[in-house]
Amino acid sequence: MSKKVYVGNMNYATTENGLRELFAQYGEVASVNIIVDRYTGKAKGFGFVEMNTEEEARAAIEALNGFEYMGRQLRVNEAEDKPRRDGGFRSNGPRRY
Repeated sequence: MSKKVYVGNMNYATTENGLRELFAQYGEVASVNIIVDRYTGKAKGFGFVEMNTEEEARAAIEALNGFEYMGRQLRVNEAEDKPRRDGGFRSNGPRRY
């Protein structure tokens, strides 16, 4: 099962390909998503990397948290589910009405 990893304190010039190459040293990368401002189109300095297994994600977190990349010390940890506006939590599971 894939595992999503939060990557913060990134240099604003970081690319998805660059981040993919960095994380690929620790396992297979399923996806990379750098968050950008919807109005300016500029990176916000954080993003998410999805690794194929929890073990690969854990290895990447241990190796890259605090690692200097493009002049910035990365903050890398397990991504948390984003709270919904109604106070619940988003889930990848089936919707219940």
